[in-house]
Amino acid sequence: MPDPRYAKLAELLINHSTSLQADEHVLIEVFDAPDDMVIALIKAARRAGGHPHVAIRSNRVMRALNLDAGDANFDVWADYDRYRMTKMQAYIGLRGSMNVSEAVDVPDDQSKKQARLYGKPVHFEQRIPHTKWCVLRWPTPSMAQLAQMSTEAFEDFYFDVCTLDYAKMDRAVQPLAQRMRSIDRVRIEGPGDTDLAFSIKDIGAVPCSGSHNIPDGECFTAPVRDSVNGVIHFNTPTLYNGTTFDNIRLTFKDGQVIEATADDRSDQINSILDTDDGARYVGEFAIGFNPYITHAMKDILFDEKIAGSLHFTPGRAYDDADNGNRSEIHWDLVLIQRPEFGGGTIHFDDELIRKDGLFTPDDLAPLNPDALKA
Repeated sequence: MPDPRYAKLAELLINHSTSLQADEHVLIEVFDAPDDMVIALIKAARRAGGHPHVAIRSNRVMRALNLDAGDANFDVWADYDRYRMTKMQAYIGLRGSMNVSEAVDVPDDQSKKQARLYGKPVHFEQRIPHTKWCVLRWPTPSMAQLAQMSTEAFEDFYFDVCTLDYAKMDRAVQPLAQRMRSIDRVRIEGPGDTDLAFSIKDIGAVPCSGSHNIPDGECFTAPVRDSVNGVIHFNTPTLYNGTTFDNIRLTFKDGQVIEATADDRSDQINSILDTDDGARYVGEFAIGFNPYITHAMKDILFDEKIAGSLHFTPGRAYDDADNGNRSEIHWDLVLIQRPEFGGGTIHFDDELIRKDGLFTPDDLAPLNPDALKA
């Protein structure tokens, strides 16, 4: 008998995250996730009056395809997947992984080629701007191992995180979004030598409460492209194409990363930041507040939502909070500011907004963990 939590999650994805309507088509793209969950999504889509379509993927197969594909291979693959995407009004990406390092030996040049020739036309030019989309992970033993949890305990954590009251979160985040739309200057101070200043004037802000990612819990904008100055020292590990980077430190001058280091991988991080002209500029600044996610597990869909965190993103900006930066990369890097991680503050136009991971103004207190869990 299927786990009853599958049906609950499927209903959330169809009715809240993508708001599927009668006669709309939804593509369900599945990587290494169980058939029972796919079937639950199909049934939920049918109940909503929609038309489900399914693409089953395997990360091992994807590695083999990406390992030495030529331009012509990527071009044709992108053409037919983009065409299918043009027929969809909604998209759900269910992404499991039996081995988070499956792509670690795919050469950097191939990864960049795949992003440019397939990811950009299919996802960034078609899916993201033209469908109601939601992307989520699927709990696997590999993910449980990254989180340093047993498989059963991780599954319980996963469903707590993914099926919380996102309607309540959506109400709580609106004052933060309004503040971010109305202010000019942001200053971030934190562990080590983190002291960063930039403007977000007239960029806009997007509250995220279960519509595009599950789990969710962030509000994002972007810095004015040439306004970033100072240092940010990230205190969480991050994966990029299967490779782990620790202790990343970025120095900015007039918006551009002028120095980048990471434990044992400074050459690699600089290679990534040299991908194109936009890779050394920042396309996103976001504040995370999911009350159930408290530690990094090297999965960005979880880590960028950590309670008391923020992320700062070299690379491409999103269209709905656009500072004009364009790049083939979009690399979310996470800094946690709770006391056990060294603390820190965020100021908006000289007003203290968050200290040591907790929002300080009364109108933002509903975003603090105890309030969101209540």
